[in-house]
Amino acid sequence: MSAERLDCRGLACPNPVLKAKESVEQGVDRLTVLVDNAAAVENVGRFLTRMGFEVHSSGSDSEFEVVGSRSGTATASPQRPEPASDETAKIAVLVATDRLGRGDDELGRKLVGNFIGTLKEMGTELWRVILVNGGVKFAVEGSESLDRLRELEESGATVLVCGTCLNHFGLLEKKRVGETTNMLDIITAMQVADKVISIT
Repeated sequence: MSAERLDCRGLACPNPVLKAKESVEQGVDRLTVLVDNAAAVENVGRFLTRMGFEVHSSGSDSEFEVVGSRSGTATASPQRPEPASDETAKIAVLVATDRLGRGDDELGRKLVGNFIGTLKEMGTELWRVILVNGGVKFAVEGSESLDRLRELEESGATVLVCGTCLNHFGLLEKKRVGETTNMLDIITAMQVADKVISIT
């Protein structure tokens, strides 16, 4: 069994995942990744799980260890996200702000909230809602858009929430909807989507 230990403390997203990906592609069977934040723990753990590893994590504060081990049946190729149906267009919506437009911030916040609430009108074509920068504030405790985002998830859309952004705003522990993600997953989703709508 081949094993490797990576020290990814101090590395910005998505570098811990990218380094883990390199090791997986080289055929490692057991991988230990040291990281320094909870978002990286989720991102690395989710990536290794998707690759067929059994994952355990431990640690606290600024030092965490993510350990993945797999049997010989696991694949070494990253799995790209797939749509719910081959016959349905895949639209990804990138929300990178907590307000829409310039002029009046209160109005801007109402507008982007209404935008999120109206996404359900896309029906099954809405495939991913990607929240980055100020957009992550819609996925946390106290957000008026929480129920709307939950409804989108229930209808089949996936909500991706940038872990680096949550960390930056000190909101990681307050996230209440969506999947904490990294830039590699975001780029892959945008690449696979048939159309990307961006709100910045």
